[in-house]
Amino acid sequence: MTKSFDPAREAGDYIAPVGLYERNKARPFLGQFSCERSELIAGEWTELTLVYEVGASGLADGAWLKLAFKFYSDWALFQTSDPRAANFVSAEYHAGALVPGQSPATVQHLKVRFDQKGHERPFQKAVLIDIVDGYLNPGDRIVIRLGDRRQGGPGTRVQSFVEKGFRFRMYIDPLGSSKFAEVPGDCVLDILAGPPKTLAIIAPRLLGTEERFDVLLRVDDAWGNTSQNTPLPGTLSLHGPAGEALDFPFTLATQGWAVARISIPALHSAGEWHLHAQVDAGHEQFHASAYVTTAASGGLRPLYADLHVHSDDTIGTNDTLYNLSYGRDVAGLDVLGYTANDFNITEQRWNDAVALIHSLNEDGRFVCYPGTEWCGNSSAGGDRNIVFLGHGKPRFPFDEQGRLVRSFEWNEFTAGTIRPGAWPVDELYAAYADDAEHHLMMPHVGGRRCNHDWHHPQLERLVEVTSAWGQFHWVYAEALERGYRVGAAANGDEHQGRCGGGVPATAVFGSRGGLTGVLATSFNREGVGQALRARRTFATTGERSFASLRLGEHWMGEVCASDGNTPLQYRLLGDQGWESVELYRGERRIWQRNLHAELGYADTRVRIRIGGARIKDRYRGAYWSGSIEVIGSPIGGFTTYGFDHPEQTCWRDSATTLGFRTATHGDTDSIELTLGALRHARIEVKARIDGYIKVGDPLTPQSFVHAPEVSLSISGAQLLEQGFIEQLLPGAELKLSIERISEQALPRDLAGDIALDDLPLEAGKEHPLFITARQRDQSRVWTSALFVQR
Repeated sequence: MTKSFDPAREAGDYIAPVGLYERNKARPFLGQFSCERSELIAGEWTELTLVYEVGASGLADGAWLKLAFKFYSDWALFQTSDPRAANFVSAEYHAGALVPGQSPATVQHLKVRFDQKGHERPFQKAVLIDIVDGYLNPGDRIVIRLGDRRQGGPGTRVQSFVEKGFRFRMYIDPLGSSKFAEVPGDCVLDILAGPPKTLAIIAPRLLGTEERFDVLLRVDDAWGNTSQNTPLPGTLSLHGPAGEALDFPFTLATQGWAVARISIPALHSAGEWHLHAQVDAGHEQFHASAYVTTAASGGLRPLYADLHVHSDDTIGTNDTLYNLSYGRDVAGLDVLGYTANDFNITEQRWNDAVALIHSLNEDGRFVCYPGTEWCGNSSAGGDRNIVFLGHGKPRFPFDEQGRLVRSFEWNEFTAGTIRPGAWPVDELYAAYADDAEHHLMMPHVGGRRCNHDWHHPQLERLVEVTSAWGQFHWVYAEALERGYRVGAAANGDEHQGRCGGGVPATAVFGSRGGLTGVLATSFNREGVGQALRARRTFATTGERSFASLRLGEHWMGEVCASDGNTPLQYRLLGDQGWESVELYRGERRIWQRNLHAELGYADTRVRIRIGGARIKDRYRGAYWSGSIEVIGSPIGGFTTYGFDHPEQTCWRDSATTLGFRTATHGDTDSIELTLGALRHARIEVKARIDGYIKVGDPLTPQSFVHAPEVSLSISGAQLLEQGFIEQLLPGAELKLSIERISEQALPRDLAGDIALDDLPLEAGKEHPLFITARQRDQSRVWTSALFVQR
């Protein structure tokens, strides 16, 4: 035990400020950190004050501090250039009381800046405060105002998703050496859902006529967070194809998530059933619709899976039980795959998560798998998820020979150098190739995009085509073009506690999370695992849509031969109406349908569509701001589709001009216009494209260097003749178009045949053929490929 010094007894006669020694010894050495609030509402505008009181260490001249929070948060980016604008952050110095003989601190001022990667993962986002020209005394205070309103600013916008125990953490550099220490005691806030704004219905899209099923209902706030403790009454009504009408009254849960689960008996009438729900909130009512199509059972039941879900075991939001329960009870998932960033999770947390997953797995209701995310750099193979399909203890973090199966090992609790494990991806293949049947590996595009220079045909059976990071048609098409036999998956890669289709945030996770449709012969781990490895899957952008592609008795995912006499058959079920269907052979589109054209264009309806991403790597978002001007005709009305949250918006500037602001991460947004007359009009679209502001002033947009500004115009007469005009831009499927559309109702149920002899398919080769289709609201589906040998 270390003994302490006693200056009063041991130091003899000396000079010092009176009582300062005793005062400082009573202070925390690194200081203390406090916050005025304990709860915030997701997405609210506020001013938040935090106070750091300097500890016994003092702060040296040249020292600095970091107010850090986790990188997944989409809290609006702070700025320090305009105190009258939104999200202004300030820091000011308050001198503490002095004792007799003590000199005041000499600090001249504080310099504040914001850096998205100002500290270490996971606390990467940081407000940096420099101590300029002098030192600080113990007991001095630094008052930090997030969203400082004192000069007229509107405050700061809180992160848009709920979180129990959101943390601001203070780090200080007491000696001015850039060696940081964590101040004990985080500022901990609970971020809560706002008032109800929307009602959602979750139901299977395709069922056998003899199958019972559950319908899940919930109310969400304006940002897509499920409300809490809101026992509102409502009614679910089902209307059948033969005029049947069934009513089911319900009340949302009194405590916890505002959800209700209703068990529905088998619907014996084949065809489309319309589901309509109404919830009475007193001052307002919420309505929602969904559709269920029933048919004679074909032995394959479509289940909906999210196989890529993070928790706070690594870099997600809220604990593992919360995330798994949300997937089952709020998102209504049939199948869930927990994901741990392999380098980040501790062995104890992994063991606890696996035990929890096994306890929640329930045949016939909720299939749950443990999994990891191999986080190798793209130059070493890039992101791969491993889903452990079997029972028992997965082969992680060590295999039976004691070899480390992580990419590397590092987390906020480790110290020293990074220790590499299974690196590069060649070694990951070696870890699981001997038991491929019980493992599913999915290359995907996240922070580190997968590199298709590597491929393992027995392990890598699916490619993730869409997630909360964006839509990546190109990564799936590229794999097929290289000759890899892979199918389509879509998952959440959810970091924000809202798996199962997800809700877009305002930062890098800017798209809806996806869902993988699984055609399984049985509803258990074995049946689902077999279907996944057989590539009997389709991918959706989070909706309960359905898509299938067949060649005779052969389902998507299979390898088959054809003499050309049997056509391809596709089936699509949605809720917003299918507007386009495209057949691809790898990267090449070889057949398509335009349902707007088939149903007949309207003479007064046009739309502007924008979509794609700036780059294929991280921070890929294209941030669009612009105007739509119609010359020669007033704009009668407009409707937006694909705008994902309240900060993506379109507004009327005048009778003939609209303004818009949105972001695309590979997805597509559209603005539909109703005009007085098209023939004598001219439509002009002007926009600028900016990138995500990783470094720099958020009030100074950072333009996309390859396409900083874009404009597109066409006369109404030309548009009547051509049907559309499109401008392809540098980037990842980045484009802008003006198109004619139909005012007829688009079909929710779409099926058809495609004659192989009508397609440009060379004999003697294998052709990876898959369907992708889009609904009017810009949601999409992709089927797994059929590998057809002619």
